[in-house]
Formats: sequence, structure tokens, C-alpha cells
Amino acid sequence: MSSSKDRPKLADKMEFPPEIEGPNIYPLSWVSKTLKMEEIWQASQREFWDPQKLSWETFDPSRYSWEERESIAYWWTILSVFDASAPPVFAAALIKTYEAHEEDPVRRCFFSVTRDEQNHEQFCGMAITKLLEHSDPLTYIPKTDIGLRLQKNTRWLYYNGSRYWTGYKNAVPKYSLAVLFSSFLMGEIAAATIFQQMAKNSTELVFQEAFKNIGRDEGRHMAICMSLMERDYPKLCLEDRAIITKQIRAGYLFLSAVLFEPPMEFWDLPKDFIANQREGEEISRAAGFGIPTYDAKKENWKSAMLNLKGVLDKYDIPFPAIPEVGISGQEVLDIDLDDIIPVF
Repeated sequence: MSSSKDRPKLADKMEFPPEIEGPNIYPLSWVSKTLKMEEIWQASQREFWDPQKLSWETFDPSRYSWEERESIAYWWTILSVFDASAPPVFAAALIKTYEAHEEDPVRRCFFSVTRDEQNHEQFCGMAITKLLEHSDPLTYIPKTDIGLRLQKNTRWLYYNGSRYWTGYKNAVPKYSLAVLFSSFLMGEIAAATIFQQMAKNSTELVFQEAFKNIGRDEGRHMAICMSLMERDYPKLCLEDRAIITKQIRAGYLFLSAVLFEPPMEFWDLPKDFIANQREGEEISRAAGFGIPTYDAKKENWKSAMLNLKGVLDKYDIPFPAIPEVGISGQEVLDIDLDDIIPVF
């Protein structure tokens, strides 16, 4: 390894330094062209919220049975598999916006998403900790049979999540920001819908507040992606269009684990996984925690996919077939786990 003493000095040989090779965050600039991004950034400043300042004083977990507590905590754990991955996912995208010398408001907007997702992660952790009286769903000792079975589900979810994180780290350097936006948008469209429903259907005030705030955040994140699409998609090359089609299919398969049910041919899960999850969801719903039913989740997904299809159709980007929710389109069969961009 060479030291600074071994490096050749350039300043005494040339008037100006050589061009900086990319990707590199330097040279910095503060160009601002896209007014909509500036407006979204200002909204993120106004709408920022603190998970600790919600109405936790109204929440008494002891009112629930341990079956109910473990089942509701399991849903927050499922969400954390995705929302706890979101801060590093968007932090990596934030770094890429600097390396790509994106506009200043674009960089700030990606910072706001990273900050928002940190809030979502923190709320998941606070809900789990209060329900279980323990800060870690894996080292927690379940008190009921359903709790034991849901903890096994959690272990498999975490294992699968770790595989996709590795894939994401490999994928981000390969793709343009325009490709990344399509993956981000997919999660935001679907998430905004489910959180609005859960805010309406949950009986606990603190959960209503959280779902309302999270849903508003996701809607703002969706606006970021839409603004960048309007700016960049008219210039997309054919190769990027094909990649986006593939990423949409991969994103459906990945996000179904939290927004619908995980496709068993794509996720590496035990045979009793879905039965255990459905039982936990039924217990949660009976306790007043507003998880949508199977049919409602399926309808949510179909609506979200049709909304996304409407966006991509404007730019002549083929939409993949999503047979699970009855949407026809281009068949995508070769999903490589090392290349997908998991995001929520």
C-alpha cells in the first residue's frame, strides 16, 4: 500500500488539476432546475414527525392476551423486514445521487426519504418492544404456541431479507437512477394504500397516528419518483426500459411478503409459513388491529399495479404480467435474485 509520500505531486507540474474520475461526490454543485423537487423537500420539512411524541400514553399492551400481543408484534416485525432495510437502501441511493451529480433538491429529497424511513423503522421497534416487553423478536421467548410458530416465520423472513440486501448492494452500482426510481415507486404506491386502510381500521390511537404519518410519507416519496420519471423517462434507452419491466416483476414478488403473501416459488420459506401468518393475522384483526383481509390485500395490489402500469404506459415501457392479481402483460421468467432491487 503506497503512502502519500509515494504519490506523484501534480500541482507543481500543471496549472489546474486533472479531471476527477467518477463515480465521485466531487466536484460539488448546487444546481436547482426541477421546481417540483423543491416543493416536495419543503413539504418534507413541514411534515416531519417524531415517533416518540405520538400518543403512547394511551397504549396499554396488558389489555391484550399474549396471543394477541405476539400476533400484532409479528405484523410489525414483518413490516420491519422491509422498513428497517429502507434507511440503508435509501442511504445508498442518496450517495448515488451525489456521485451522479444530481440536482441539489433531488439530493435533499433522497435525504428526506432516508430520514422518513428511519422514523418508520423506529416505530416498528417501539411497537414490538412494548408489545413483547423485549427489544428483539428473535431472542424473545414466546409465551404461546402461535408466538413460537410466528417466531419461526420471522427467522425465515430475516434469512430471505439478508439475501436480497446482498443483491441490492450488487445491483445499485449497475443501474441508472432512472431504473432505481421505478423500483422505489412500486413500493410507495402500494404502501400508501395499505397504511391508509390500517389507519382507518385500527382501534389503537397511537397506531392510527403512525399509519397516517407513514402513509403521508409514502405518498410524498411517490411524488419524488413521479417527478423524476417525468424528467428522465422520455430519454430512456431501450435497454433500461427492458430492465424496468423486469424490476417491476421482481418488486412484486419481493414486496408481496408484506403487502400480500410471499410467493412460495420465489421466497425460501417452510410449508406452514402462510398458514401460521394467516392465523396470526386473524388473531390480530379480532383484537382490533386493522390488517386487511386476503381479498382486500389482493385488491390493493391489483389497484397499485394498475396505477403503476398507467404511469409506465405513458413512456412505452412494457408492463410485466402479474397473474397473481389478474394482470396480463409481458412474461418475465428469469428473475435473478442477485440483480433485483428490493425496496420499500
